[in-house]
Amino acid sequence: MTPADTGASTTLDAAASVSATDVPGAPGAPDTPDSRMAPGGPGYRRMSLALFLAGVATFALLYSTQALLPLISGDMGVSASDASWTVAAATGGLAVFVLPMSALSERFGRRTVMTASLAVAVTVGLLVPFAPSLPALVALRAVQGAALAGLPASATAYLAEEVRPRALVTAIGLFVAGNSVGGMSGRVITGWVAQEWGWRIAVGVIGLVAVACAVAFRMLLPAPKHFTPGSLRPRVLVRTVRDHLANPLLRRLYAIGALFMTVFGGVYTVIGYRLAQAPFSLPQGLIGSIFLVYLVGTVSASTAGRLVGRLGRRGALYLGGGTTAAGLLLSLAPSLPLVLLGLVLITAGFFAGHAVASSAVGKTAQHGRAQASALYQSAYYVGSSAGSTVGAVAFHSGGWAGTVGVGLLAVAGVVAITVLGSLAARRQAPDRPVRALSLPR
Repeated sequence: MTPADTGASTTLDAAASVSATDVPGAPGAPDTPDSRMAPGGPGYRRMSLALFLAGVATFALLYSTQALLPLISGDMGVSASDASWTVAAATGGLAVFVLPMSALSERFGRRTVMTASLAVAVTVGLLVPFAPSLPALVALRAVQGAALAGLPASATAYLAEEVRPRALVTAIGLFVAGNSVGGMSGRVITGWVAQEWGWRIAVGVIGLVAVACAVAFRMLLPAPKHFTPGSLRPRVLVRTVRDHLANPLLRRLYAIGALFMTVFGGVYTVIGYRLAQAPFSLPQGLIGSIFLVYLVGTVSASTAGRLVGRLGRRGALYLGGGTTAAGLLLSLAPSLPLVLLGLVLITAGFFAGHAVASSAVGKTAQHGRAQASALYQSAYYVGSSAGSTVGAVAFHSGGWAGTVGVGLLAVAGVVAITVLGSLAARRQAPDRPVRALSLPR
């Protein structure tokens, strides 16, 4: 899911971090009834709907301008590379602030941080249509992305604390589904609305939808019963982050996630320009509908576990990279069906690779899993920002072939890191067979 939009595998890692002491009856657990939420129990349905709506609002806002970039370019008289900053600023703001927001949620509470994040983000969303210039628009989008960082930083922690372990994966899956639906529907809705009334009205509609989702979220989400406030200890956070960044395997995983997202961010930022030009000349509504291809990614991410079981993690990464590269090359064809097939392959390959890399993060980190996952999200959205910007610059300079070239270089980086990881594992344990990029199984 739209981890861009789907942080699916990253957030699902939260389930793995629930310790045995969280389960009544487990060794070391208190012998008392578990008062946390479970399917069919009080508050579970309200909680699930609340976080689904939060996911819809978050990712509809985060990528609200991506399908509209050709119209923004025309209205403001700017190039594709300049307009792409409206996407890069939002994802960059999220990347920078996801770690600080995770720390704030430890001190002030998950629901409080999520509510404040949505309140700021939807307020900015209502101001975006009135931006008088591109710099003002980019600044508003940066603030919006920074505010939205409070959602992925807090939602899975809330679920881990308030939902019974056996129901946790299902609950997180509903939040991830909201991410995917928000990211996809936001782009599709803005495409059709903008075709009739322009990009400002389209962004305003998304802002109003997000307001409704935010209000419903706050009314529905049950008050936390199992949250214990912690102290803000920057030294501990810095030490944990330093430990993770000192781990060569985690560094490789972060780089792989960033490179895969560089491809994805570049392709979907620029594809609207390509389809608006000859020989396709599609109307804005149809261009926005192209994002329905995201549904392929939902299926691809969900089958990544089976791929790893058959091919190993290294083989799954190679398959994801190869599929992505094949899609990039196919998208060069001057045929709309072939371009769409290329997008299908790019999307399937990206989500498979992202699922493999992100799921390994929680298994690799021996402590501070929340910070390890937050670092992956930061790298992931840095890749999105870089892909959006560099892909658009390449398109401005060399057309779609330039954007494809950037994507192929990023895929080559994924392959190179995978190979280097295998070689490093062989040097460390020369008598043992190298399996799966040395990723934990």
